Amino acid sequence: MIEIKDLEKNYGSTKAVKGINLSINSGEILGLLGPNGAGKSSTLRILTGYLKPSSGTIFVKGLDVRESELEIKKLIGYLPESAPLYSEMLVYDYLIYIANLRGLDSENIEPRLKELADLCGIRSVMHKSINSLSKGYKQRVGLAQAMMDDPEILVLDEPTTGLDPNQIVEIRNIIREIGKTKTVIFSTHILSEAEATCDRIVIINSGVVAADGTPAQLKQMMEGDSKVELTLKNSNIEDLERLLSQIPQIESYKIMENNNNLDVSIFAKEDLRETLYLKIKDTNWILLSLSLEVKSLENIFRKLTREQIDE
Repeated sequence: MIEIKDLEKNYGSTKAVKGINLSINSGEILGLLGPNGAGKSSTLRILTGYLKPSSGTIFVKGLDVRESELEIKKLIGYLPESAPLYSEMLVYDYLIYIANLRGLDSENIEPRLKELADLCGIRSVMHKSINSLSKGYKQRVGLAQAMMDDPEILVLDEPTTGLDPNQIVEIRNIIREIGKTKTVIFSTHILSEAEATCDRIVIINSGVVAADGTPAQLKQMMEGDSKVELTLKNSNIEDLERLLSQIPQIESYKIMENNNNLDVSIFAKEDLRETLYLKIKDTNWILLSLSLEVKSLENIFRKLTREQIDE
């Protein structure tokens, strides 16, 4: 549905986007994950026709953003990081204004407002002024305006920034509901949001794609699916390595000497705590600690962005 081809965007001598290539499928909830300044917002603004690329392009259903800006805008609902709201207006009046601006037939406006009020959870605030709303409700109104003309694609730039935990969950649920029938693309620097909301995650760092896949696929990029950490007393590296070699599920391990103890990190596809415990039980070593750390997107994100900086 969407093809990003060799996309670049420069601001003077600063290269914000550096040759991104990406395909986005119909019906996906795709998250652009990256630190501030990674190039996420620039990419979305080019996609939505609010910014021109320096080179490369984006095709939306075969339409080139450089040549078919107006046609593409009709396919996309867009909520920028700062929602385009008129704070002095009532929610109802604002949405009526947006409906007329988007060219909805007059007989369809009221039914559409009712649908959006239910979808976005704003029925109770329809006759309140926008400036009286919480940040969470303002974002809901912003989502409603983006969905007004029932677009095929919804693009959201940092939709949960500044929200409290309860509001984040509420917006996440709305996004997932919309994603049942739409293609949704949203940017975020909140790792837990990408993992909880997206079918697929693209990590962008310093203007390039650092990783692309489902949350499960991204976790497989790092060695092992889990990490067991243990601390041993009365052991030595040579004997410990001999014991670890007897466990074929181990993919890799790290051993650090710490005074008279050994701190060990073991990477594997599965939880090996029981196996390790039974092996160590038959020795004269003292097991001081044993814990499991399942890989998270946060660890992967830090690793990938750190590697990019180091390069």
